[in-house]
Amino acid sequence: MAMPDFKVEGNIVSFWLRVKPRASRERLTVDASGELRLELHAPPTEGQANEACIQFLARALRLPQSCVEIVSGHKARRKLLRLSGRSAEDTVAQIGKAVTSDE
Repeated sequence: MAMPDFKVEGNIVSFWLRVKPRASRERLTVDASGELRLELHAPPTEGQANEACIQFLARALRLPQSCVEIVSGHKARRKLLRLSGRSAEDTVAQIGKAVTSDE
């Protein structure tokens, strides 16, 4: 399985994430191309999926919501996220643990 491409600057980790709103279950996966995908129950209206995206990642990575930021792609399915609040190494490790494998 290809791993996502994380950009690390100090303790800040940035990465692209493809969000699938109105999914039957909420989970974080990695697709065949190595891109992170987040499936959410929330609809893509009035920023609900963006809000759910931040809540999901904050909960899954045990970070305060203020440490999870959507940098670009607020109106797109592909979003650039920036995470802070702990060492980049720990953040990347936590993302790895949060990913649900499709096997």
